[in-house]
Amino acid sequence: MRAHLLLGFVLACSSAPAKPAAPPAAAPPPIPPTDAKPVAPPPAPTPLAADTPSHTVRGNTFVAPAGWSLEVRGTATIASPPEPGSAIALVDVDANDAEGAVTAAWAAYKPSKPWKVVDTNDGADKDGWSNNRAFSYQTSPNEKRSVTAIAKHSAGGWTVVIIDMLDAIEEKRGAQLGVVLGRLLPKDYTRETFAGKTAHDLDAARIAELGKFIETSEQKLGVPGVALGIVQHGKVVFAGGFGVRELGKPAKVDANTMFMIASNTKALTTLMLAKLVDEKQLTWDTKVTSLLPTFKLGNAETTEQVKVRHLICACTGLPRQDLEWLFQFKGVTPTDAMATLAAVQPTSKFGEMFQYSNLLAGAAGFVGGHVAFPKLELGAAYDKAMQTRVFDPLGMRSTTFDYARALRGDHAMPHANDVDGKTAHAEMAINYSIVSLRPAGAGWSNISDMLKYVEMELDDGKVGGKTIVSKESLLERRVPQVPIGKDATYGMGLMVDTTYGVAVVHHGGDMIGFHSDMMWLPEYGVGAVVLTNGDPGWIIRGQFQRKLLEVLFDGHPEADANIASAAAAWYGSIAAARKLIEVPANAAEAGKLASHYHSDALGDIDVSHHDAATTFDFGEFKSDVASRKNPDGTFSFITTSHGISDFEFVVGAANGKRTLVIRDAQHEYTFVET
Repeated sequence: MRAHLLLGFVLACSSAPAKPAAPPAAAPPPIPPTDAKPVAPPPAPTPLAADTPSHTVRGNTFVAPAGWSLEVRGTATIASPPEPGSAIALVDVDANDAEGAVTAAWAAYKPSKPWKVVDTNDGADKDGWSNNRAFSYQTSPNEKRSVTAIAKHSAGGWTVVIIDMLDAIEEKRGAQLGVVLGRLLPKDYTRETFAGKTAHDLDAARIAELGKFIETSEQKLGVPGVALGIVQHGKVVFAGGFGVRELGKPAKVDANTMFMIASNTKALTTLMLAKLVDEKQLTWDTKVTSLLPTFKLGNAETTEQVKVRHLICACTGLPRQDLEWLFQFKGVTPTDAMATLAAVQPTSKFGEMFQYSNLLAGAAGFVGGHVAFPKLELGAAYDKAMQTRVFDPLGMRSTTFDYARALRGDHAMPHANDVDGKTAHAEMAINYSIVSLRPAGAGWSNISDMLKYVEMELDDGKVGGKTIVSKESLLERRVPQVPIGKDATYGMGLMVDTTYGVAVVHHGGDMIGFHSDMMWLPEYGVGAVVLTNGDPGWIIRGQFQRKLLEVLFDGHPEADANIASAAAAWYGSIAAARKLIEVPANAAEAGKLASHYHSDALGDIDVSHHDAATTFDFGEFKSDVASRKNPDGTFSFITTSHGISDFEFVVGAANGKRTLVIRDAQHEYTFVET
């Protein structure tokens, strides 16, 4: 469900003025003076040449992104991207509460709106704002639009952020949304900074505080197990676990429990590439087509520009296009996955903005593997390159891409919420989808191994005093390639975040029921790894970074409140979505479905009915479905299997045949009955 927002509110009006008397019937219309000139329309707002410090009507500060336009209408400051039909409105209003503030904000920005509120949640106080409340609105999927309003209070009154954007623009320009929202601060407020401060040693009391944070977060969010590792000044100060490896079984998580590390695999992949740079087998600026002539993107100009560094910089303009590998992965080889790139079209200019691509990240590893072992099949070459250039030199004896090996020993299983919010075993089958793109996210590892990697990063490429990769090649991976918001950049499989005045290098990883993060502060010799085995573990791994900074620098306590509000919002959104769907699916509408559908891009769907349930079988995995009647009268069927409960198929028809349409933000796929 894409939930979005509208508040219906009628403002009191003064009585209408008396109607003027009509002129005499014979009176001619007035004749304008001969020198009268037509009134020119107001000029269109000029796009900004660069990210520009700006302010709302009452002086609250924010940064307007390059290429966007600013317009002030009364109390509303409206930032619009170059594409029409999308905007962020920052509206300063007076009101008694958040609901009143949002009502007044809509009246200033867009008085007529067809959406209704389906969910509200309260956020923690942060960055000088209090009484934060978010309102989500329900749009119909065929609108391809997301609408949200967020009310914030400061001493100057209420400011409401209305995000009213087409899904494609919201995804493509997500980093620019971060530019606006990441620096939205009350007038005269200065964000907390730890720049220049001395970090505390992580003694027993401070480690206990971090452990308590993990335990509390685990309980509030319903995540069965979390593994945590921390290093400081070249020593492991904590390595252990909290909770269980699998629901219904007593085995505890420990430092050797294997988890999927998902996209944290990307940084390991670029470490392998850094080794090849040291070996002079390639450079960061070598054209990819010179290394692998079969490499091809959907745009010839972009293909020609791609250098090794661009394969994993999220800066080529290629959009996220994950459904194709998520839905068809049985029997797919790395060569097949690489061939998919030939159909991927850029949606932004080369180097213009951050757009994350798992397909290109997969290509990065396979190109490196091919350079190292050109006679081997792409997957085998990559596996061997990683073993010889990364795992063996670092002593990462457990880390593997072999799922069977990972699942034989001490390992965690994935978990997710069901449609009613209860934590349950997740659909593991779909986690095999990334195998054919394993450089992007198919790694399995544990705290013991991942801390070895983090220690190497903190020691500038050394392991036990021995250099395994040059400092120059190692650090090149952190050099900004494209901004993510205003206080973070993406390099090559690594992000650098300076929100609180100190550089935190990190990357996260997310697959079904597995969420992880690794982070380190190079200036302070501190690093950590968080591995979780349940949705919404991404909230824990995201907030741990803030908690670590608080403990190191005696920062203002925010992380605990952030976890509490995020947990309430997570389960509130599940409850709101549950009210809109019918489980099992509506029998009458399900009875209208064809028994078989086909998409050239995504494969097949077999529809079956058993007892009261309707099941969609995609071949690689299957799920029962719920149904929902959308505001525009269309019907959607939504998968309900644990962990894959958000695949939405909109019922339609084309050329006399029944269809099911599924979308990601920038793409649409149609299954046609056969």
